[in-house]
Amino acid sequence: MKVIQTNEAPAAIGPYSQGFVVGKLVFTSGQLPLSPQSGEIAGKTAAEQAEQCIKNLKAVLESAGSSLAKVIKTTCFLADMNDFAAFNEVYAKHFTGKPARSCIAVKALPKNALVEIEAVAEGDI
Repeated sequence: MKVIQTNEAPAAIGPYSQGFVVGKLVFTSGQLPLSPQSGEIAGKTAAEQAEQCIKNLKAVLESAGSSLAKVIKTTCFLADMNDFAAFNEVYAKHFTGKPARSCIAVKALPKNALVEIEAVAEGDI
């Protein structure tokens, strides 16, 4: 088991890691739309925030020897299900392999984010 740590994605805002590599699988923590440099929310809309979440997710995956193309499963959290269509538009651009997915509406997300995404991927370990 190996801890994932990269400065290309935001540091954890709690007692957890950015992810773990276990065998040939990569498990990421939920990626919020935080700027790795400032730690602040990047984007005002769900679509803009989804772009940042995916950028952060990509950085975590790549630091573990994986990529968005190797994602097997995502879990997506939306603060408002009315943002589902806008979120899907951004998601579809990046996850062209159509991994398995759950998309859940939640009451609130950390730092009042509109979107959070976590993933399980195959690694090149």
